[in-house]
Amino acid sequence: MGTESVIPIIDLTAQYNGIKREIDAAISRVLQSGRFILGPEVSDLEKEIAGFCEVPYAVACASGTDGLYLSLLALDIKPGDEIITTPFTFIATAEVITLLGAKPVFADINPRTFNIAPESIQKVITPKTRAIIPVHLYGQIADVKEIMDIAKKRGLKVIEDGAQALGARYYNKHICSLGHMTVISFFPTKNLGAFGDGGMVLLPKACDKKFSQKIKALCNHGSREKYSHFLIGVNSRLDSIQAAILKVKLKYLKTWNGKRQEIAKVYNSLLADLVTIPYKEAHNEHIYNQYTIRVKERDRLKEFLSDNGVQTAVHYPLPLHLQESFKYLGYKRGDFPESEAASCEVLSLPVYPELKLESVQRVARLIKEFYKG
Repeated sequence: MGTESVIPIIDLTAQYNGIKREIDAAISRVLQSGRFILGPEVSDLEKEIAGFCEVPYAVACASGTDGLYLSLLALDIKPGDEIITTPFTFIATAEVITLLGAKPVFADINPRTFNIAPESIQKVITPKTRAIIPVHLYGQIADVKEIMDIAKKRGLKVIEDGAQALGARYYNKHICSLGHMTVISFFPTKNLGAFGDGGMVLLPKACDKKFSQKIKALCNHGSREKYSHFLIGVNSRLDSIQAAILKVKLKYLKTWNGKRQEIAKVYNSLLADLVTIPYKEAHNEHIYNQYTIRVKERDRLKEFLSDNGVQTAVHYPLPLHLQESFKYLGYKRGDFPESEAASCEVLSLPVYPELKLESVQRVARLIKEFYKG
């Protein structure tokens, strides 16, 4: 590796140092207030995120996983119901379905975008299907228009898993422009990340007011007011400190996403002749929560880059239908060939707003060296 410094997959310390004064002041404000659960910091964040995404309602919760769980709970999903989603995602997307006693039903992906393919969804709908959860993987929105057309014909709900796509656009509209609700995550490595877990459910229509109130109550033990519980809920409240931090960061999100897009353009220009670079649909604005290439020699390239001081990641190395936890569903290798092929070939390169141009060029140079060798 020589004397060159390590290039991390993401550098959260650099991000903090860039806005340290504002972050420290926000944390101090909460500490001085003595309001650590919910309160004005959380309600203000809900309004600001709703405004950013151009939707009327946003309900904060303790994590993106909880947001998915609460959305299904609010839809009264019952044991035996079927929910269609992708096997090429983080386990949380399907995990919450199982926790409610419902059945995850998988549909394969589009090999170019890695998002769930609408034609695959149509093949697995049954009379037991209640909802579809498309995942906007890596920062690019799935084909929500086509998915909504399918859902309307079948009377299904669509919950968009937008954990990796806050700020992305689809036909010039933000996430949650067409689906019935969208869940976002504030996990620290997301484009808008907290200093811990956090999440939010976005609702796109004015008629969703009662539904938003139901989700808000479910987050807080099924309560509208203290010690009065009209639903069986959970404890999924966003901490005030996290909300205050996120309010500071939200001001920079558009700029940060723009920097990620600039980095992606440089990668694209330097790597297009060597690897399969991320494919972007013409109607989408990709915000590159991950910059993920596709290569046949993935594991060897990953090792080579690591040996030369470049951190990478694999999102995701084993599709959900092949995970031991979902063995009970009866799927086998070969059932979702596109997801299985992608899991062997995807590699996420460093991408974050503070990443220097010379570091991007170094990563590309090393990939060129790998293929020359």
